Amino acid sequence: MSEHPSSKKAIVIGAGIAGLASAIRLQVMGFDVTVYEKNSYPGGKLSHFEMDGYQFDAGPSLFTRPQLIEELFTLAKEPMEQYFAYERVPVACHYFYQDGTLIKAYADRQQFAAEIQAKTGEPEENIKAYLHDSANAYEHIAGIFLKYTLHRLSTLFKAPIAGALRYLKLPYLFKTLHQYNQSKFRSPKLVQLFNRYATYNGSNPYKAPAMLSLIPHLEHNEGTFYPKGGMISITNALVALAEKKGVKFVFDSPVEKIIRANNQVKGVVVNGENIYANLVVSNMDVYFTYQQLLNEPLNAAKVLKQERSSSAFIFYWGINKSFEQLSLHNIFFSEQYEAEFDSLFHTRQAFPDPTVYINITSKCEPGIQAPSGKENWFVMVNAPANKGQDWASIQDFYRKAILKKLNAILGEDIAQYIEVEEVLSPVTIETKTASYMGSLYGTSSNSKMAAFMRHPNFSNTIKGLYFVGGSVHPGGGIPLCLSSAAIMSDLVKADVV
Repeated sequence: MSEHPSSKKAIVIGAGIAGLASAIRLQVMGFDVTVYEKNSYPGGKLSHFEMDGYQFDAGPSLFTRPQLIEELFTLAKEPMEQYFAYERVPVACHYFYQDGTLIKAYADRQQFAAEIQAKTGEPEENIKAYLHDSANAYEHIAGIFLKYTLHRLSTLFKAPIAGALRYLKLPYLFKTLHQYNQSKFRSPKLVQLFNRYATYNGSNPYKAPAMLSLIPHLEHNEGTFYPKGGMISITNALVALAEKKGVKFVFDSPVEKIIRANNQVKGVVVNGENIYANLVVSNMDVYFTYQQLLNEPLNAAKVLKQERSSSAFIFYWGINKSFEQLSLHNIFFSEQYEAEFDSLFHTRQAFPDPTVYINITSKCEPGIQAPSGKENWFVMVNAPANKGQDWASIQDFYRKAILKKLNAILGEDIAQYIEVEEVLSPVTIETKTASYMGSLYGTSSNSKMAAFMRHPNFSNTIKGLYFVGGSVHPGGGIPLCLSSAAIMSDLVKADVV
């Protein structure tokens, strides 16, 4: 039996991180919120599984800006410590180079600068100046993008734009991230280290704007953190908070259609039934929202005018050994970095010398995240978005390339220690998370205007329809997804009033 419309009833499509934050914010605002999720579990990419005593976070593995989580608990007037705990990590990442160099990215800026000078000869003042500029760019410029919509005139009057212009350097607009980093550092190793931050939104440092140099501020100035229980504890905490405030979750229930009439959203169709509401928030990839839920192929095609972000190939390995030289986050760099990105975005083929990222949560919780004396390796390489490549052969190709690199740098035959294995490819990423082409961040930032070209957090043609998540403004990754929910709720406040 269908329900009757209610001006205070809201529906959220998808229980990804942005959907969860949106549900909490709307419920606190007085809406009666129901979340419909096609999977049997919440979290979207931020999910989890267990194999033979090994715990694996399936998706995002880096936790920064914990204040964005704290903000939701403060808003809901609930004590966060009863739901969620985290700790600062003393070393953000271990960086391994082919020539045997190991750089430890200490959380302490002075210690990090000293490490850089000792390992690369780069003067300490260069790294300090870079991180100082990164902080200014983040605090004064990024705030415009992270707190406001870029698609309404009202932002000109609300956002501190004049202040931001004082910190806007011409290189941010006219140089690529690689060109900017080359102008700041003497050491090619350090240029490569800071180039990698383009991958935080699935982009190419040789094309993406130098403005992305603000991203390192999160790790090297604010810090990297570990949520107790792994990344899945973020999902679990937000679901528990949402339920405490009265949000209802309906799993195994994909939304089939968004109902609208007279340019006003009216609800959704789930399992053939009309569920009415005057406010609908889609946390589904905006491409699929237009293509499948709104039946608007022309608007879906407009989304594809922007280049898709990269995807990933992930191996989850249970390792029957402890590696002392590894930490929570580890990067093994390619010797041919520019060629690697050319293969990701131009030829769209697997690259024989990929940069390898390994996340090991058992470093923070030994004996809990993995059996005693063993480690849970989340092994990821950047991969091209899915365009019908032969992913079965690419899986074998990547596995061999990863093991070859790790064996050479770690001096061990890693394959002999792999007890359990699971794999996630761009195809399964698309299937599980409805991310078109398996793109992790929706669109890339491989152009100067990319930040302005992302889809807004509201519909220009359908009143009461809003969008959140990594495929819309301000972008992908946990902090930006949480920010999208905050922007959406501010828009709802303005529109309802």
